[in-house]
Amino acid sequence: MMSGDAKPNRIVVAVAVAAVFAALVWADATGLAGAAPAWWLLPVVIVVAIGGVDELVRLCSVRDLLVPSWLLRPAAVALPLAAAAGAQAFSAATSMAAPTAALGWAAVAFGLFMIVLFAAEVAGYRPQGRSVERLAAATFIVAYAGLPLAFMVGLRLLCVENLGPEQTGPGHLGIVPLVSLVAVVKAGDVAAYVVGSLFGRHRMAPILSPGKTWEGAAASLAGSLAMAWYVLHGAGLAPATEPWGGWATYGLAVGLAGMVGDLAESLLKREAGAKDSGSSLGGLGGVLDLVDSLLFAAPVAWLLWAAGR
Repeated sequence: MMSGDAKPNRIVVAVAVAAVFAALVWADATGLAGAAPAWWLLPVVIVVAIGGVDELVRLCSVRDLLVPSWLLRPAAVALPLAAAAGAQAFSAATSMAAPTAALGWAAVAFGLFMIVLFAAEVAGYRPQGRSVERLAAATFIVAYAGLPLAFMVGLRLLCVENLGPEQTGPGHLGIVPLVSLVAVVKAGDVAAYVVGSLFGRHRMAPILSPGKTWEGAAASLAGSLAMAWYVLHGAGLAPATEPWGGWATYGLAVGLAGMVGDLAESLLKREAGAKDSGSSLGGLGGVLDLVDSLLFAAPVAWLLWAAGR
């Protein structure tokens, strides 16, 4: 159970985070101060990448597994930045920009990181030094904290045509794909928390995450579906195209992926014996506690939007 002081603190922090994010979304969507698409949101991506790496490194240290955070931080940041740079590099005022082309740069960045990571382990190799375990942990940390952020950047820059600062073509999608991801996932999170707290009786994963219930899971999917319909049809955003399968498929698939992402982070914390991934966000816990459901939902949302072109 959450203490009386923790619940108000959690609400205050959640409202503050939501307000800051909404302001940055508005600035990015309107191109405030002449900024190119995604540049108002990239600082958020960098903070999340670094914070996620630090929290995962800390969880690994609980299991006496020390990984080179000095190398993992820039690697995790490089993946979404490579996606942003790649999208602009492949764009032109009158040409189509293939979604996979931009994310291909993130794959290149990840490949280069693997070379540097292995080189560092080779240089410092010691017998019985758990090199393979460190390599596996470091690879996982960068993939988990960095690759989903690259998909989120890809969603922001996923335009049918005219991918650039002007973004004036009739196929322009703008910020709708990214907003749809965050709105659908967080609507599910809020619905699960409210309904699970008030009416939850049947535990969904009693050993892994005792606080999650089937009632909350059902509410989460309902909330995700309702938000998917609202963003794609009810809010008047009128995107040039819809994700593959329409709002119902999108809400269900992204909502389910978000639930799996939430449980995945619970597994990591359970293995480390930690209640939260960190404490940087007060009552909300750490950075990963805030974005865990988004990390798994991002590639699903990107795939559905790309297939809907």
